[in-house]
Amino acid sequence: MHGLTTSTLLGAWERALSQSPAQRALTLLMLAEPGQSREQLATLTIGQRDTHLLNLRESAFGPQMTGVVACPACTRQLELNFTVSSVRVVPPTDPVGLCSLTQGGFGVKFRIPNGDDLTTLTPDLDRAANQRRLLERCLLSLHCNGEAVPFDQLPAELETAVSDRMAEADPQADVQLSLACPDCGHRWQAPLDILSYVWAEIHAWANRLLGDIHTLASTYGWREGDILAMSPWRRQAYLEMIHR
Repeated sequence: MHGLTTSTLLGAWERALSQSPAQRALTLLMLAEPGQSREQLATLTIGQRDTHLLNLRESAFGPQMTGVVACPACTRQLELNFTVSSVRVVPPTDPVGLCSLTQGGFGVKFRIPNGDDLTTLTPDLDRAANQRRLLERCLLSLHCNGEAVPFDQLPAELETAVSDRMAEADPQADVQLSLACPDCGHRWQAPLDILSYVWAEIHAWANRLLGDIHTLASTYGWREGDILAMSPWRRQAYLEMIHR
């Protein structure tokens, strides 16, 4: 991850604070793939995007990942420990491209959703409406018995099949953790939202770092740039001396 420093990561966090999740992802991707433009990164599928975000996360914080989840059966809080490699999915052998399905006289051609598609979604709409908008953006053609028909005539069964095919073609976009509750024995699959996870870690890290900068600057009168130029170990050593 060339060029990833404390200052560059902190700067990306600051820029991303006011952005939507889709735009925030692009800001972080600029750190993971500095040789590509924002426009190029926006064309990555969601799974390709998440692969780069996992690489960024591993470069910034290491391979170990932790989390907390509530058991849906008994509500016990479970602590999770896993690694980046355990949630990194091997991509399909064939590159993701255009897909097609036929069912019940209908034929549909579509592509896999990408980051640019996500920027069109809005929190003002409910989840179902946003999913429908995303699907319609990715539909290229719809025919019934050889005749072109409007996208709103896509049968519900075929819509489900299209969504399933999208997930199959871009598996990194739908990572599921297999969990079991030690108290009640309930087993379930918990989705891992890689963008939300990585952003939450970066946000918590940035706030801790700003607190450390405040302490060091207040105590020693150092400038922020000088503090950021220190290694994490040197900053921690000074903080420990302050709190003795």
